[in-house]
Amino acid sequence: MKHDLLKEYRNRFHKEAEHLFFCPGRVNLIGEHIDYNGGKVMPCAINLGTYLAISRNTEKLLRMQSIDFPEGAGLHLQESYTRSGKAWYNYPLGVISYLQEEGHAVSGLDLLFGGNLPLSSGLSSSASIEIVTGFALNEIFRMKIPKPDLALLCKKVENEFIGVNSGIMDQFAVAMGKEGHAILLDCDTLEHEYLPVQLQEYVLVIINTNKPRNLIESAYNERFMECGKALKALKTVLPVQNLCDIAPDEFLLHRHVINDPVLEKRALHVVFENDRVKQAAKALKTNDLVAFGKLMYASHQSLEELYEVSGDELDTIVHFCKTYEGCIGARMTGAGFGGCAIALVKRDKADDFAAKCSAHYMEEIGYACDVFAASVCDGVKEVIS
Repeated sequence: MKHDLLKEYRNRFHKEAEHLFFCPGRVNLIGEHIDYNGGKVMPCAINLGTYLAISRNTEKLLRMQSIDFPEGAGLHLQESYTRSGKAWYNYPLGVISYLQEEGHAVSGLDLLFGGNLPLSSGLSSSASIEIVTGFALNEIFRMKIPKPDLALLCKKVENEFIGVNSGIMDQFAVAMGKEGHAILLDCDTLEHEYLPVQLQEYVLVIINTNKPRNLIESAYNERFMECGKALKALKTVLPVQNLCDIAPDEFLLHRHVINDPVLEKRALHVVFENDRVKQAAKALKTNDLVAFGKLMYASHQSLEELYEVSGDELDTIVHFCKTYEGCIGARMTGAGFGGCAIALVKRDKADDFAAKCSAHYMEEIGYACDVFAASVCDGVKEVIS
């Protein structure tokens, strides 16, 4: 991938790239839709992601191109920018704009992006593009921005420039990832702990439904607002700042104040999902993968029945996983509404699992899914300089 990108960079810009950076995507092992509710999540960076070949230019131009999209941008350098429709380059453009607004000077740049991360799949392709852009400029122009602060800036881009009310998890995970480890992240305080992911005889399998989703046009922002309404009701009887500040027993005692069955279901998922993350952390620390797998299944059931963000495609995959003897746990990962599921599958059964899962999915849904193994890797880094 990187050699093809560098060759294409020469073809398009008629010079060598000065730098090449890579930022992974991520899967969230457990803890879905609680990052914007102040909860704990457990993401890990994966060995698929976004490459960025980049050089400075003297023409005071921002030239942004991608080998994955036909459209590109050539913009005069200015102090700030506004979003331009739905084009992919809004993600790096927002990062550049916000860095400048914070007082960081940049020169003209020629950027070429390319990656092997399935787009619109729930593996954080947008966060990967944002962080690789921010990290590249941070290195090239010696801005000295710590990675957690860079993640916060890119979250701001996602929320304000792009318009998705997401939490910090995606940007933090791809910036701060560590090989062989998941991150137990408190999304309210950014306190975090690295947990060894020792899969033993199992492998982490990603199943892409190939049903793309657009978070701006989906019910993502609707869920965000529903949680806010539930929290507002609970604040009348509890001294809390976030839904995830509430313990399960405490929630069950006061759930009646919500007085709306839909909002109650949303809050029920959030509170108990946050508790599942805590249980999952204990399971990882004791290498109890069977217990971890059961929590994955419970997480998906909650997302399917209470939060209602999975859909037929993801449910078909996870329900199949429950019937497959060599799979000990599965769930949707990411925001849902399509995208990907993950599963823990016996390593020596991985090929058989892929074939049978694919056949079942084709029969039930009518088009193919993609099944592939992934490894847990480091976060954003420079590949060459």
